[in-house]
Parts: sequence; structure tokens; C-alpha cells
Amino acid sequence: MSIQVFGMPVSRGVAIGRAVLVASSRVDVAHYFVGADRIDQEVLRLRAARDAVAAEIELLKNELPAEAPHELAALLDVHLMLLHDDTLAVATKGWITERHYNAEWALSAQLEVLARQFDEMEDAYLRERKADVEQVVERLLHALTRGERGAVDASAVSQAARDFAGEDPLVLVASDVAPADMLQFKRSVFTGFVTDVGGRTSHTAIVARSMDIPAVVGAREASRLIRQDDWLVIDGDAGVVIVNPSPIVLEEYRFRQRQSDLERARLNRLRHTPAVTLDGHAVELLANIESPGDGAGALEAGAVGVGLFRSEFLFMNRAGDLPGEDEQFEAYRDAVVALQGLPVTIRTVDVGADKPLERMSAQEVRREHGLNPALGLRAIRWSLSEPGMFRQQLRAILRASAYGKVRVLIPMVAHLGEVKLIFEALARARAQLDEAGRAYTRVEVGAMIEVPAAALMIDRFLRHFDFVSIGTNDLIQYTLAIDRADEAVAHLYDPWHPAVLHLLQATITRANQLGRSVSVCGEMAGDAVFTELLLAMGLRSFSMHPARIAAIKQRVLRADTRLLVAQMEKIAGADDPAEAWRQAAQGRVSH
Repeated sequence: MSIQVFGMPVSRGVAIGRAVLVASSRVDVAHYFVGADRIDQEVLRLRAARDAVAAEIELLKNELPAEAPHELAALLDVHLMLLHDDTLAVATKGWITERHYNAEWALSAQLEVLARQFDEMEDAYLRERKADVEQVVERLLHALTRGERGAVDASAVSQAARDFAGEDPLVLVASDVAPADMLQFKRSVFTGFVTDVGGRTSHTAIVARSMDIPAVVGAREASRLIRQDDWLVIDGDAGVVIVNPSPIVLEEYRFRQRQSDLERARLNRLRHTPAVTLDGHAVELLANIESPGDGAGALEAGAVGVGLFRSEFLFMNRAGDLPGEDEQFEAYRDAVVALQGLPVTIRTVDVGADKPLERMSAQEVRREHGLNPALGLRAIRWSLSEPGMFRQQLRAILRASAYGKVRVLIPMVAHLGEVKLIFEALARARAQLDEAGRAYTRVEVGAMIEVPAAALMIDRFLRHFDFVSIGTNDLIQYTLAIDRADEAVAHLYDPWHPAVLHLLQATITRANQLGRSVSVCGEMAGDAVFTELLLAMGLRSFSMHPARIAAIKQRVLRADTRLLVAQMEKIAGADDPAEAWRQAAQGRVSH
């Protein structure tokens, strides 16, 4: 029977495919597909983990004191029995051999199946045994984590998924997806995403938009209502997921898919057309990228440079092992070379909040239940707390500057004291390169404006920085005191809020007056709804995912900034700027 699940639309379009569930777990695990040549190795990992856990339980049994309750020994026997039970052991192996899931994903998937079965049992005692299964699986997951996972072959990920999927497209369904997993899935074959939690600028939403695939987040019960292999339609415009649609509904959405493909092909013809407004203003359309391999796609999409290289993704999904200077240098150099002389802006590592590192979990993540991680040790705060790591990254970026035009971007700067420490670290990094005889050239240094304090101190910041880049996602979050990943308050996340528009306008205007370059690299830059508004504010540099460049360019080519600036005044004092701008847009069309 067909059902509908409602959530929040975050990436437009239609996706149709079979559901692939990523089950939730109290233990953070990696989710990735393994190639056919690694199936046996993954099964051996699972078997080794099972043997290790069995040995641990046997040791616990042997060391039980004589006065220990009999029930405790009986409970350990139950755990041993569950460990070797076919419903767990054999079925988990099946997820690996048939679905090409890695061992951790296979275990969490089978736990989800068993948990539902226990929940449906009428006997209360049997229902409570679900906790025993969860404990056994968590022991297994910890054992796998302690073992050596080995490198994930990105090229094999997509092929592994295709091996079991055949010609059927795939749709990912999860309670939530960790940023490291999203990076891995980005290289895979999913045509859409559905998550229980998240908001318009949660990391899952951002990556879905960056992949230019439909997504619905904050769908609450999606991962519970949807079963493995269900056929799904994701309506990314309406925020609706249709489970097992009827043939008529399916055909209607297939038609919409074809129309969308035609529109995308039409826009792609603009990719090498210069972005110039009707009244002659050149507009810089840059790309946001997450790995050196994204550089070629940025050029193909018509980007005139990289406005944001998110370097933190080099640090993630590595079991806490941070990349060394040479590894970072090679990644930055490859990105610079791929851009063929066009500028590359590399943001220093921005971790914390929704992007924790595995190595952070021992100390910082422990506090997350009591404190808001978005307000904690993240971005430049974390880098300055790890001065050796920070200088290492700066040295790698400086070395890459010998191969092309490089700019350094510092995230979440809020204090002048931080500015002083940043430039001291840069000076020390340069001195170390000089001592080692390493080549580098001068790089411009910029600040992310994503904390209201930074926007309000723009004059003082621009005494030190060569340029600024406005991160609208965090600027909106911090201005409105809203966790952008929390679906409970996602409806309050409002880019049209007068306070947000005031900070944007003031930052852009002042940077232009002082002769410093200013760009927007947050989600507003790639949303065509805001293109004319940002042009009216005086913005001439937009940075976005390459997939959005053609649509934004179309808006730029049709824009007359003289008319836009005149109409900007109408929304300055409006209580509802979105409605005022909509009415102004209608006037522009009639004009």
C-alpha cells in the first residue's frame, strides 16, 4: 500500500529509486560499499570481531566472583548464544555478500531488522530481549572499530553499489547521516536522500544540494516506516516522500523527471558564457569544492575559480588519524593545478558542531549532551587550540601557492585576539618553510563572516584581512539563535529576517567602500531566489556548488542592477522583506 511521508524540501527535483536504509546506532559507524574483491576480507573482519567478543564474554564469565548472582552468568550465556545465532551472524554476513555493505553497516542494518521484530512481539519478556541484542551488536561494533578497517577505494564504492542494485536507482534513507558518510556517499550512486532529522542548512541538506539531487530532511518517522527495497518517489519541491507509489503516480513523476532533465540541459549551454548583468556589471561565479577531484567539475561547470575549498573533509573518516603536511600539500596542489591558473581559496579546517573529528570524541564530544557544540570548540577556535596542527596546515597551503593563485580563508573569526594569533601562526609557518628551503608565494588572507560580532566589526577586521567571505548558513544560525540542524526549530531559520539582511547589506557595502573583495559562499549564493537581492546589495562574487552555477548565471544575465538597487530601498524598512521583494519582483517583470 502506498503511503506518504512529509518532511522539509531542501534540494529540488524528483528522485525515484529503491530504498537503501542506513540504520541508526548508539555507536558511530562508517557506512560504505565494498567491492567484490573485498567481500571475503570484510566477512573475515566480521568473524574476527565475533571471536574477539566471544573471548571477552568468556573471560568475564571466568572472572565472575563466587558471590555474583546466578542471573549475571545466565545473561552472559544469553549474549554468547545471540553472538552465534543465525539471525545475527548469518544474516549479517548476507548483508555483506549480497548488498556489499561494510561489516559495520551490515551489523547496524541487521540490528534494525531484529529490533523491529522484537518490537512487534506480544510477550513483554521477549520484547525486552531487544536490549540484549543491542548490547551484543554494540560490542561487535566496538571490536570492529578497534580492528584495522583499511582504506576505502572510492572508485569501488560506486561499482559495489551497482553490483547488487542492477539497473535500479537507489535512494538513501536514514535517521541522520554523518558528514564523513555523506562525503563517502557523494562518490556513490544514490539519486536522492531522506532523513528523519535535519533542517534546510543541515550538512545532509547542503551535500544533497551540492550533488544536485533531490532530498527531504526532517521527515521524522521515515527510517521507521520505510523498509529496505521499498520503491520511493522523493518530491524535493514539495518535501514529500511517496512509498511504493501506484503506477499512475509513478508515471507522473517520471514525466516531471524528464522535464527537469531538459531544463538542466538548457541551462548547461550557458556554462561558458561570461556572467555579466544587463547594465554591464561583471559577476564572479566561483565553486565550492570538498576534494581536489572536484576541481575538474568546477571548470566544466563554468566556474572562474574556487571560492571555498572545504579542507576539513581531508581530516574526516580517518579513525582519528589526521593527514600530515605532505598529504595535505599534495591535495591542495592537485586542486590548484586542476584550476589551471584560476584562484583557489582554501578554508582552514572547520570542524566541530555537526562535523566532529573522530579524535575529538574523547574529550569534546563528551560534553555535547550538556553544551551546544555549535557554540563550542570549533573552526578557528579548534585550530588555535592545536597550534602544531594549525601551522602544519598553513605550511601545506603555502607550499601549494607555488603552483598557482592561492588564498587562505579563516572560519568563524570573532575576536581581534584570534586575528593576532592567526597572523603569528602564518609568520611562524613562513619562517619554518624558509628554514627548510620550501618554495611558496604571497597568499591573500581572508576571514569568514559568519558570527554577528565579525559583521559588526567589519571595519576593524578589514584592517588585517585582504578579503572577506560571508558564510550565510552560520551567520543566520548565530544571528537568530537557531540550531540549523534541528528540525524542531528549522521553521525559524529565515534568510529573509530583517536582522540577517541588515548584517549582509552592511558587510557587503563596507567591504566595497574599503576596496576589499567580498563574496558569499553560503547556501544563499547558490539559491536563485536570492540572486537579485544580493546583486542589489552590491555583491559581485558568488561561490556555490558547481551544479548551481548555470542557474545563478541565468539570473545574473537577466538582471539590471540599476533597477534592483532602486527597489532595494523598498524592503529596507519592511516588516516582511520576503513579501516586499516578491512584490518588487512582480513590478520588475511588468516593467
